[in-house]
Amino acid sequence: MEIVQPRVLVSEDDIRRRVRELAARIEDDYADADEILLLGVLRGAFIFLADLARELTVPRRIDFIALSSYENGSNFSGGVRLIMDSRINVTGRHVLIVEDILDSGRTLSYLLETFQARHPASLKSCVLVRKPGQEVEVDVDYLGFDIPDEWVVGYGLDYGDHYRALPYIGVVEPGADDDV
Repeated sequence: MEIVQPRVLVSEDDIRRRVRELAARIEDDYADADEILLLGVLRGAFIFLADLARELTVPRRIDFIALSSYENGSNFSGGVRLIMDSRINVTGRHVLIVEDILDSGRTLSYLLETFQARHPASLKSCVLVRKPGQEVEVDVDYLGFDIPDEWVVGYGLDYGDHYRALPYIGVVEPGADDDV
């Protein structure tokens, strides 16, 4: 099994710097909040969430959710469902959804709609990377990087459950590691 070394798209230093900048903006926006709930989307956002949470000094709690995209027959229907919900009641809380990637926009749109219906005090999103051309238009409150439409890995992002632990964001060609 040969694992192809991804081409670096966003360096470890650039990620570290951007996470600090995002944390500073979040600190300013939530300066008067009693506490914020960082809600990480598993599995891709776990590294980003951990680094962001360590940079913040505002009172914060951390919880995770997991989603599944599902197919209808052999065609992807674009359906999303929550398979692991937050253990913390979000009603009346300041909630920040932390997501790894905004691609089609369906997942983040679903999450914002789902959690807004639970009546949080506020609901915002923080996304590590955004690709162009979303099918569903969705606003992002805190964005790490706009990236080209390529298959990205590292810093939590994966290809076939590999590459998540890379300290940078890299590009791989789908199919390059079919044996992985």
